[in-house]
Amino acid sequence: MERRTHTGNARLIALLGPALVAGVAYLDPGNVAVNMSAGAQFGYLLVWVVVLANAMAWLIQYLSAKLGVVTGRSLAQTLGRRIRNPWARRAYWVQAELIAMATDIAEIIGGAVALWLLFDIPLLVGGLITGAVSMVLLAVKSHSGARPFEAVIIALLAIISIGFTVGLFIGPPDPAEAASGLLPRFEGTQSVLLAASILGATVMPHAIYAHSALARDRFGGDVSATPAPATTVPSRGRIAETRHNHHENAASQQKGRASEHQTPDDPPAAPEERAATSEVTTAPRRGTITETRHNHRENAASQQKGRASEHPAPDDPAAAPLASRPRLIRRLLRATRLDVTIALVIAGTVNLAILLLGAANLPGVEGTDSLEGAHAALSAGLGPVIATLFAVGLLASGLASTSVGAYAGAEIMQGLLRIRLPLLARRLITLIPAIVILAVGFDPTQALVLSQVALSFGIPFALIPLVVLTTQRRTLGEHRNRWWTTALGWASSAFLIALNVVLLVLTFAGV
Repeated sequence: MERRTHTGNARLIALLGPALVAGVAYLDPGNVAVNMSAGAQFGYLLVWVVVLANAMAWLIQYLSAKLGVVTGRSLAQTLGRRIRNPWARRAYWVQAELIAMATDIAEIIGGAVALWLLFDIPLLVGGLITGAVSMVLLAVKSHSGARPFEAVIIALLAIISIGFTVGLFIGPPDPAEAASGLLPRFEGTQSVLLAASILGATVMPHAIYAHSALARDRFGGDVSATPAPATTVPSRGRIAETRHNHHENAASQQKGRASEHQTPDDPPAAPEERAATSEVTTAPRRGTITETRHNHRENAASQQKGRASEHPAPDDPAAAPLASRPRLIRRLLRATRLDVTIALVIAGTVNLAILLLGAANLPGVEGTDSLEGAHAALSAGLGPVIATLFAVGLLASGLASTSVGAYAGAEIMQGLLRIRLPLLARRLITLIPAIVILAVGFDPTQALVLSQVALSFGIPFALIPLVVLTTQRRTLGEHRNRWWTTALGWASSAFLIALNVVLLVLTFAGV
């Protein structure tokens, strides 16, 4: 029993990864800037916003991953099938593509700023380097598959976590004051603006599109392909009489012997099912059936065995294609819940650490509303080593998040336009806006702010379809949302959309 539990845990751990990759979107340079600014300006006031944002993000990312696991298609692919009008589909693609480009701008600029802080590299050159490195990471995905790409992104996630949290050990926050920040409240319009910015930077549209695609790439092929049997598909717990007729006559015996030879269309048993079957009985030789399972002698014992064979045990290979798929999906969803939990705990902890770092060490310091200002303040307050680690974390954040963003953009294009563009080609296209912004000398902090505003426009277009699709029986079958999941999904969506509307109004009002 202990060995079986250990094996089950090992298999569960092996399924982790997609959520950790998607979770990088919650640690991009936009998150760093807004959390640091919130801590420096308002201390521990907005701790509750970070906690709430990550709680809602857990539900949203799980729904996205569930869609990919159960259907074997991404959110963009599913919408591409459901939106029948080609012009409506193209219009939807335009807004989604613009959102993906806006995300990429923030991440390229974040990487460029990090290279400038670390090596005094000009922003334009730093943007080109960031884009080039992200192309290398995407080449890993294209040529080696999902697992190596996940490994690289998770390694960058570890660097991000260290770079943004180590400062707390040098300048730790006050526990009582940090706990007081869990009480929801605001202090003026600017705190509302920052709260909306935190939520907007946390739940990002491209992370929703990306997670469903990552889950599909990792698991979708395992559960979406259903081999077509040569005969009528048997109902649950029963094998159709056209394949297993055990009447006591010569015709039934002929059918019994014919069933020994599996036709090319017979669905193969899953490896775990074949292993389980081999423990029950010796595999039959070609042209014969072992007496322990198929004794067709004309006597009462053979009749009993004939009737019993109509109800195959779970280890019966004939029943495996019917029984293994629901079990497999349930196992994958359990792993997905664990994966999302781990990813969001990491992302939430790091985001909270950034806010606490600013609240404990940079209260009232000017210039912390920009990445370079936060770096300078950390260097003055905690020393150059902490500031350098912060810049290293920022660089890893830019590299990892821009790779995931480009992956999401390629998936959006393929799913909605049904055009398969190589990841590297699309990387070159979406790199252009960020490089142009850096080339003309546009303020990088202002570009980050505007990119977050653009993301606010895209949130409803990703959230509402996600909740609707995961509620439908025709989309997810028995795995559709329960009523309370749907209620929480709609409540989270309404809250996020409302706060993003507030963010847009306050931003354009110049508050």
